[in-house]
Amino acid sequence: MSAQTVSKPSEEQPFSMRAIIAPLMAVIVGMIMVILDSTVVNVALSKFEEEFGSSLNTIQWTFTGYTLALSAVIPLAGWMTDKFGAKRIFLITIALFTLGSALCATAQTIDQLIIYRVIQGLGGGMVMPIGMAMIFRLAPPERRGSVMGMLGIPMLAAPALGPVLSGWLIEEATWHWIFLINVPIGIAALLIGVKYLPKIAQAKPPALDTIGMILAPIAFASLAYGVSEGGRNSWSADQTVIALAVGGLALILFIIVELRHRQPLLELRVFRSSDFTRGILLTWVVQIALFGAMILVPVYLQNVMQYSAFETGLIILPQALGSMLFMPIGGKLFDKIGARPLAIVGLLSVSCALFLLSGVQLDTPLVQIIIPLFMVGSGMGLSMMSLNTHVLNAAPRHLVSRVTPLTTAAQQVVTSFAVAGLTGYLTTRTEFHAEGNGNPLEAAVSAFDDTFLLSMGIAVVGFILAFALRKPKVESASGVEALANKPDPSAMMGH
Repeated sequence: MSAQTVSKPSEEQPFSMRAIIAPLMAVIVGMIMVILDSTVVNVALSKFEEEFGSSLNTIQWTFTGYTLALSAVIPLAGWMTDKFGAKRIFLITIALFTLGSALCATAQTIDQLIIYRVIQGLGGGMVMPIGMAMIFRLAPPERRGSVMGMLGIPMLAAPALGPVLSGWLIEEATWHWIFLINVPIGIAALLIGVKYLPKIAQAKPPALDTIGMILAPIAFASLAYGVSEGGRNSWSADQTVIALAVGGLALILFIIVELRHRQPLLELRVFRSSDFTRGILLTWVVQIALFGAMILVPVYLQNVMQYSAFETGLIILPQALGSMLFMPIGGKLFDKIGARPLAIVGLLSVSCALFLLSGVQLDTPLVQIIIPLFMVGSGMGLSMMSLNTHVLNAAPRHLVSRVTPLTTAAQQVVTSFAVAGLTGYLTTRTEFHAEGNGNPLEAAVSAFDDTFLLSMGIAVVGFILAFALRKPKVESASGVEALANKPDPSAMMGH
């Protein structure tokens, strides 16, 4: 019902980009706040180590806890939208995120900061899926690439400005201000949203999938915790195996419950579309490879090369600028040639960049770091939004409000795995090189090089998988749509 209400004008009336600008800006401001908060924390990780006297493995939970909290509430986005309306829930979550940001600024210990970051995540989890679903519905199929590209340009202003702003605030003021800056942005998002967001007719909400809601956080949190803590000497192998086993079992049960539920929190049956499956698997691979650069480079620049937080922000600025430059190009090309060529070229650029970063040494000129970072950003701009649009095009249109929580939740979980796994691997390699090399600084450089090389290998896998993509067609998901419309859930399981 809600999908028809929004999509009808775009199907019966000529599409006007001007008409979509106001609601697009309302969504963008809210999404910028959530993305900005992730990027500013990246630069602040070393400051948190110094401020709270904690290890990187502990500090990274300010990021992992945030992403896991996002994942815990994202599955509720579709149900909450149907019950209370997209506009209302969008504004409520922005308000809660803003409150969580203010709390983070008051943290006195690392434990408090992690808890407040979780509150932030609970508030911001639904912003991305609801916002993307609303904009996706407003655009006709033949212009979705361009519209989603427009959505990406201002969104990438956050990664561009976030590290620089964070570094400046850390040096000139205190780290508390990297969270306080969200407060005025949140207020602006609320004001714009109240005035310009369209009211979408509410569908009859299905029964809440309580069991799925319980199993999902257990599965995702246990797996991420096991991946992270497995690299620490303080944890025994038995404890790591237990965490991973609990998470794996909960994940299996969650999948079974979701497949048997008539109207699940996450519509897993959409994986019956081969186009959707290929696209989302490739998106996961890209996420892991990209976060190898986004998380590790700031830590490397500050801890190993001794750059200040502000200098670090300026150095990684070209990465965001590359994304901003190539995002609209990717959006326009997507409407003409589809996602495959863009993903191939984008992932080739990312793979080459990570290979160059894996050879960085203490005496490496700065330009040899900046150029690979620009290549990473350019590859991200070409591939990420194109892949996201490809995935949504491959899903039934009437299930968009259910599919966006699925794709967003999956990406957040994969992101938490990437951060936890890569930092754990970095710690392990640092200890390994330290045993054979008396110089701790050289051991750290070798460990970072190994981790960048691992990220490059993941990107190469994505490059190979990109050749399996097909040009997205709306009708390619018709088989899934037919399955989703069957009233008997047992019938859905019978094929």
